[in-house]
Amino acid sequence: MQENYEVCHCMGVSYADIESAVHNAQSLSEVEAAFQKVQEITSCSTGCGGCHDKVLDIIADIMSK
Repeated sequence: MQENYEVCHCMGVSYADIESAVHNAQSLSEVEAAFQKVQEITSCSTGCGGCHDKVLDIIADIMSK
């Protein structure tokens, strides 16, 4: 796991929160579907939306490992 840091400042979602949500939804194979699931679990990117691309990048990175 990478160093934990806050990704979504509006909702207080950290890298570890996103990583946990992705691992809890392991059956997902597409990044966009995983993003929607992570968003449901963590509420990230539902405030200002400024973290959208960063969250997608993190999900893609986690899923590619």
